[in-house]
Amino acid sequence: MCGIVGIVADQSDGLERDITAMNQSLVHRGPDDEGIAVSRADGVAIAMRRLSILDIAGGHQPMWSESGQHAVVFNGEIYNWQMLRNILVKHGHAFRTERSDTEVLVHGYEQWGDGLFARLNGMFAVIVWDKLNRALVVARDFSG
Repeated sequence: MCGIVGIVADQSDGLERDITAMNQSLVHRGPDDEGIAVSRADGVAIAMRRLSILDIAGGHQPMWSESGQHAVVFNGEIYNWQMLRNILVKHGHAFRTERSDTEVLVHGYEQWGDGLFARLNGMFAVIVWDKLNRALVVARDFSG
């Protein structure tokens, strides 16, 4: 079971320190990998701890879109990720990994925005940092 955390702050003093401490508190939820993305200029930080199940080698997070405008941290499993991946490839998205449901989320958000979440079949909690619109989007599966 992985864990994700995020911060939105009025000022960036201590942002790296705080997100690192928050992420360290989740070590028991994800011993295999960790990742942090900080945007000091925007006062935003996201991080994750990962228990590697799918795409152990290529599924490092935060995962960034091709444009560099969107970053995702994710906990869960997307059951229909292969179908969504095929659709996104047809829309012209280039995937760096072969088996990452996380990468489907970042490309899917870039393609459909918030409409992505209605297309997902799975159990998930996700944070998207949308640099383009300066928005931090947090979503979870509909069962909760």
